[in-house]
Amino acid sequence: MSHAMNTTELFLLAMIIIFTLPYLIWRLGKTDYYAPLVVVQIITGILLGPGVMGKAFPEYYQFIFTPAVIQSLNGIAWWAVMIFVMIAGIELDLKKAWEHRRESLVTAGFALVTPLAFGAVAAIGMLQYAGWVGPKGMDWQFVLGVGMACAVTALPILILLMEKLEILRQPIGQRILRYASVDDIAIWGVLALILLDWERVGRQAGFLLAFIPITLLYRKLMSKLQERDRWFVILIWLALCGFAADWAGLHYMVGAFLAGAVSDADWFAQETLDQLRHHILLVVMPVFFLSTGLRTNWEVGGAAVFIAAAVLLVASVSGKLIGVRIAGRILGWAPGEASIIGWLLQTKALIMIIFVNILLDKGIITSETFTALLLMAVASTMLTIPVVYPKLQRMKELVFRTA
Repeated sequence: MSHAMNTTELFLLAMIIIFTLPYLIWRLGKTDYYAPLVVVQIITGILLGPGVMGKAFPEYYQFIFTPAVIQSLNGIAWWAVMIFVMIAGIELDLKKAWEHRRESLVTAGFALVTPLAFGAVAAIGMLQYAGWVGPKGMDWQFVLGVGMACAVTALPILILLMEKLEILRQPIGQRILRYASVDDIAIWGVLALILLDWERVGRQAGFLLAFIPITLLYRKLMSKLQERDRWFVILIWLALCGFAADWAGLHYMVGAFLAGAVSDADWFAQETLDQLRHHILLVVMPVFFLSTGLRTNWEVGGAAVFIAAAVLLVASVSGKLIGVRIAGRILGWAPGEASIIGWLLQTKALIMIIFVNILLDKGIITSETFTALLLMAVASTMLTIPVVYPKLQRMKELVFRTA
């Protein structure tokens, strides 16, 4: 007598696939040089989505990824990515950025504005064709959102790649973290502007007004607690901020970032923060990558999606490199320095994927635009180490230069 699988069994079957397939590709394919495990997980998520596996094996896809299984995976993915974004907020070192404010603001400014402008031009071109703008998106929201996606630097993935290149704790690594930190603030500020809902502006104003005094109380409480208690309190704070931001119409990820941004990194041991980030990446973020892949779509035509991704990739990479080169000339950097910094700052992956997930949730972009942006993020991240590593070998003295 055949046994019909229940939701629990299908969920666990999906988890087996999520953790087994990317690991085998990464380990047996020895992809670490050009595609770290996190990138392989993202690509595998795309392959397991409706655009690839759903088209090639529709019966198997529908059998495993039932609505109940997808809902369960989404719940894990939401919490995982909230913790990850909170950690990114905690790791923002705005004090260091302020100490080196001219250098940081000039570099971060050009590294953000130039690719944003290039991406916005590409987005204006996309407006000329149907199928890219979401049902609730206005043209200005679409252009600004796509432009910002091209300008994003993924701070958590940047840290991961710089650890791999053994420059994270070196002067150049700390400089690049300062630039990325300033840009991260701008990213979430622009997102809040895009999501501004005039019908709910009262709630949003109330959220922001209440956030200031409550944050002061939270910081006062945290300063009096031992570290082991701070971890419990910050998770409560994370859930509270996420709920309040989503209730106000700003999306729970804005709340997650704010929860981390108003928390001090020195409240926690650096080693513990690093371990938490690695453990979240290992244990639960693969579920987010799979749930992201399940949202990909090719309905406007596979060729069109790939062409759009290629155009966005050129806009993103060239914009970032040109912007950083301009900053380098203003600041008097050594030849080749701007190229290394520019390539590292165009690392995208996680933060951009989170950013465009939010745009998709809010109906500002379609799943086709989401797919094109996702492909662009993966390609730009995969280019980083193969391009930067040989450059660093030729310019080893740059690693120890403080500014």
